[in-house]
Amino acid sequence: MQYVNLGSTGLKVSRICLGCMSYGVPERGNHSWVLDAVQSRPFIKQALDLGINFFDTANVYSEGTSEEIVGRLLREYATRDEVVIATKVNGRMRPDPNGQGLSRKAIMSEIDQSLKRLGTDYVDLYQIHRWDYETPIEETLEALNDVVKAGKARYIGASSMHAWQFLKALNTSRNHGWSPFVSMQNYLNLLYREEEREMLPLCETEGIGVIPWSPLARGRLTRDPDAATARSETDQFGKTLYADTVEVDRRITEQVKEIAEDRNVTRAQIALAWVLQQKPVTAPIVGATKVHHLEEAVASLNITLTTEEISRLESEYIPHAVVGFR
Repeated sequence: MQYVNLGSTGLKVSRICLGCMSYGVPERGNHSWVLDAVQSRPFIKQALDLGINFFDTANVYSEGTSEEIVGRLLREYATRDEVVIATKVNGRMRPDPNGQGLSRKAIMSEIDQSLKRLGTDYVDLYQIHRWDYETPIEETLEALNDVVKAGKARYIGASSMHAWQFLKALNTSRNHGWSPFVSMQNYLNLLYREEEREMLPLCETEGIGVIPWSPLARGRLTRDPDAATARSETDQFGKTLYADTVEVDRRITEQVKEIAEDRNVTRAQIALAWVLQQKPVTAPIVGATKVHHLEEAVASLNITLTTEEISRLESEYIPHAVVGFR
């Protein structure tokens, strides 16, 4: 396993992050395809055995049960200081008016609930789960600064938003002397590269760690276009991400397939290798529901794509409508 600093911090993270949205109680939340506690166990253990120390979840995943399962299993297989735990806040957790968002009230309540579910005194990375248009960013950032000062989070991060919003947040924290965002969890893969326009250059300039979600385009880059999975059949959000670019995506996935066959590796390894070579990507967030998922993710670290291969992979791309946030 390779380890790198998260952005300009001193925090060392594995170059593969295990995305834990796949683990939870299937009857809770909107993801009926998730693995329960018993089914999740081997994947947490496998990740640790492979040297992965970075685990990402969110309070909203399976109504908090993802945090519960991940926290319990990590306590069984590792000491707290050995792992880097990231979670997120913003999504709706209760039906009342203050049951979601990034207000001071919501953040102060949700950090305590997340810590309780995870069974830990602190999280290493506490991230805002998208932008909250109904709360002043100053209120959100001051509350997050207080969370850090209280020792409940070591660092704070953000997720998909407009580059101008992220820069506004960075400057607001800087002007007030508050703890700044150190990471950006954004949407980046061979089928969606709009982040290359502004967000990635901004992150590189500001020393921000980039931890992309959906680096395999929800599995679309790993299989034939017409193949289906239990998740793809029920993932309504995923369908909205790719509905308008089916034919272009098909040509890109064909290039992935051809290069993988030429190298005698899997398509997942090629698609992840491309993400890993994008500056300033720190660690793509990879979900795993089958044993080979993590094996392939770690194997991708040993692949360096040539200039010609990168050109082939990128040549069919056309500008996309901005998706993944509002």
